[in-house]
Amino acid sequence: MTVETSRRFWVPVAVTGVIFIILGALAWLLFARVENSIAPDPVSIANASLTNMQEQNRLTVFSASYNATVTTTLTRLGLSARKTLIVPGAVRYELDLAKLGADDVRWDARDNTLYVEIPAIEIARPEVHIEQIQTYDDGGILMALTDAEEVLDQANRKKGVDELAKQAQNPVQVRLAREAARRAVRHNFAVPLQAAGVEAKIDAFFPYERSRYKERWDYSRPIREVLAEQQKKREEAQ
Repeated sequence: MTVETSRRFWVPVAVTGVIFIILGALAWLLFARVENSIAPDPVSIANASLTNMQEQNRLTVFSASYNATVTTTLTRLGLSARKTLIVPGAVRYELDLAKLGADDVRWDARDNTLYVEIPAIEIARPEVHIEQIQTYDDGGILMALTDAEEVLDQANRKKGVDELAKQAQNPVQVRLAREAARRAVRHNFAVPLQAAGVEAKIDAFFPYERSRYKERWDYSRPIREVLAEQQKKREEAQ
């Protein structure tokens, strides 16, 4: 094969090769751009989940039933009357999700973990089961002659509600409520991420536990900050 013939053969091949390389590079860049545009972003998903949770306002994460036994004695006109009530009631343990802000949710890209600082548990006012109240009284004469019974009932009802609220502070019940809240928050963030095919860990904790998370909290970034940076990059790319 002569030099001229060889040149005629290899030049088109070389040109074709260059064209394919250029087309391949363009295709790769296009694919990368499309992939980045449709790839699920854990921070955006977490932000959407946060918005949905805030709209729920208050979330009941746990409830418990208690019984309060209270007694009040009243003395008038040299006579005394005493009344005892057994007051059953229920108490709700709630999260005020409106207090969960964007700065309380942080993303750590190093270990694909979403850190969420949960608002403190709030214990709602006890709900008394009025129809189940049991009454025991002593002092019929004073009750018959005066408004003693009404006074005793009012005092006992207040005592009953206060006692139910006190019982609701039981450390065991509060711990159960906190664990239920932790599970609920993890679930609300995890489900949308899993549905989008994003593998991420959700680590939810309470303010009193922050000291255990100091290092991770310092290294992670608020999702608000990450989203603002992403928006800035998109604007610069346009």
